[in-house]
Amino acid sequence: MDAFLGIVIAAVLLFTVVTLLKAVRIVPQQRMDVVERLGKYKRTLSPGLNLLVPFVDAVRAKVDMREQVVSFPPQPVITSDNLVVSIDTVLYFRAIDPMLATYEISNFLQAIEQLTVTTLRNVIGSLDLERALTSRDQINKHLSSVL
Repeated sequence: MDAFLGIVIAAVLLFTVVTLLKAVRIVPQQRMDVVERLGKYKRTLSPGLNLLVPFVDAVRAKVDMREQVVSFPPQPVITSDNLVVSIDTVLYFRAIDPMLATYEISNFLQAIEQLTVTTLRNVIGSLDLERALTSRDQINKHLSSVL
């Protein structure tokens, strides 16, 4: 009988420890966690100590809020005077809304790359070669406004 009581107490203690570990979430600075309750968006956890409902709430995504740097392969672009120019692209970006970055698009990085390439082709396609080579600031401003 004492062995059975010891097993029950150990099981209850183990369940309590697991429940407490699932209820407390510490989010590091410059990261936000997206929480789902039973598969539906519930809230976004900010950095610091957060409490969740154990076994009901789950962290769906951990979104890094720092600025990130991505280098894309060179892209061929045709200028207005029909010359092909290969453009190297380095993009600095950061997510502003973790919920939108998680749910509104399936591949955040691929979407940024495609939007950048499309905008670059549009901007440089309207310039001749000489203006494309000397208008770097103008191209950057246009890209920043679109992205």
